[in-house]
Amino acid sequence: MGTLFVKVVLWMFKKSKTKKNSKEMIKSLPKPDLKSEYLFSDLELNEQLLKELFQNCSDIVFRAIQENNKTKILLIYIDGLIDTKSLEADVIKPILYDGLPNGITKVHSIGEVIEQKQLAISQVSHVEKVQDLVDGILKANVGILVDGESKAILASLQGYEKRGVEEPQTEVTIRGPRDGFTESLRTNTALLRRRVRSSRLKMETFSVGELSQTDLVITYIDGIAPTGLLEELRDRISRIQIDGLLGSEFLEEFIEDAPYSPFPQIQNTERPDILIGNLLEGRVAIIVDNSPFALIIPMTFWSGFHAVEDYYERFMYTTFIRFIRFNLILISLYLPSIYVALTTYHPKLIPTTLLISIAAAREGVPFPALIEALIMEFMFEGLREAGIRLPKAVGSAVSIVGALVIGQAAVQAGIVSAPMVIVVATTGIASFAIPRYNFGLAFRMLRFIMLILAGCFGLYGIIIGFIALTIHLVNLRSYGVPYFTPVSPLNYQELKDTIIRAPRWSLHIRPTFISEGDKTRIPKGQKPRPPKGEPRE
Repeated sequence: MGTLFVKVVLWMFKKSKTKKNSKEMIKSLPKPDLKSEYLFSDLELNEQLLKELFQNCSDIVFRAIQENNKTKILLIYIDGLIDTKSLEADVIKPILYDGLPNGITKVHSIGEVIEQKQLAISQVSHVEKVQDLVDGILKANVGILVDGESKAILASLQGYEKRGVEEPQTEVTIRGPRDGFTESLRTNTALLRRRVRSSRLKMETFSVGELSQTDLVITYIDGIAPTGLLEELRDRISRIQIDGLLGSEFLEEFIEDAPYSPFPQIQNTERPDILIGNLLEGRVAIIVDNSPFALIIPMTFWSGFHAVEDYYERFMYTTFIRFIRFNLILISLYLPSIYVALTTYHPKLIPTTLLISIAAAREGVPFPALIEALIMEFMFEGLREAGIRLPKAVGSAVSIVGALVIGQAAVQAGIVSAPMVIVVATTGIASFAIPRYNFGLAFRMLRFIMLILAGCFGLYGIIIGFIALTIHLVNLRSYGVPYFTPVSPLNYQELKDTIIRAPRWSLHIRPTFISEGDKTRIPKGQKPRPPKGEPRE
């Protein structure tokens, strides 16, 4: 009896000593360097380490499983990012109910968990470092740890909520497709694969953001996109150091050429068809996770001038619309400044009848034309912003009613003249014809500069502003590509898709200032012709 008592005491002492040593070992562990620290072979040590890393993270789930009281398995995942039904059906149930194959009493490797248990998981990867495991869990994977193994498995079981594919709100078309990018990176890449079913469509993945670890994809067509452009883009992305990349807009400011230019040098789009069309010309695109806007580089002035509808209508309609659009852009930039310059410094250039009408309307206005124009432009921009920020149900009504009420009241009160209201309203309507929002913002900003120059120097100020703007556009570059190309430097062959759009069958070559390698886009000899000989019955 005494001998049995001594054995029990020794066993309990040994067990408590083992637990004590294990706890002391854990406490004595240095703070792990997640970039170099490897996983332990002891499951309890790994669990303790991961719980310390995910401390105060209530959405991290630790699910322990013991298979036939033999092999201990630990599952770690983020609640809300995992498809729990697939997790139960494809991982937990096979382990709990099927058990290990006969003749195997202990799992010797992570591969046996996948191969012998036959878990129905499409994407599986093995990791050995703690940092790799943590990153995988944070990217909506299930981490699987087995006792006795210093490796872990990452199973792709994403199941978070995401927005479906819808028609883009910022780039509306009449005849084009209705699908647009979403906030899901893989949904966006799939939309591209549906349109280009070729292995030459390449997609390179990068991760940016120290805390956010945001995935982004550089996509291009091999053999068409310039290698120098790709190397420059990879280099600029690799130099980015930021705590969180929340969208493609954050990335754009880090990789553009001239950050102080009012004109955007990187095109953004919500439409997969626009992106593919640019890739076929030799450009490179960037798709950022959690952002429905893709970036396209390089960008030219004419890229911002073109609309998606230009490529879904016949060339003669497109050319006519582009001509109108180009004139509306000039009106939105120069009309208020020309009115101020003529009425202030050069009234002799105005026809007599019109001059008398303008003078009669301005008879009781207490402000000079420059101040009057600035007030009206400021109020118009305020109404436009209010209409954008308000809910859709009331936004348009507030902007329209506000413009009518304020304009009419200002004229009746004698604060502004009726011709100035007409000029500002015409300018606002013309600015809405600019297809791209950020491209139109540049002209909205420059309009105020032109107004000040016209108010100070008259037509000479407008000429000075025009020359300065032209010099800036000619010297501006987007990844080495002249912003005003193919007008400056002049290339007659590529003028077919600027203000005019030539028939599609005549656009034989890709833009030479972008693409390299395969220059042929459409072989010659495809102009449609009526059948020769007798008419068909």
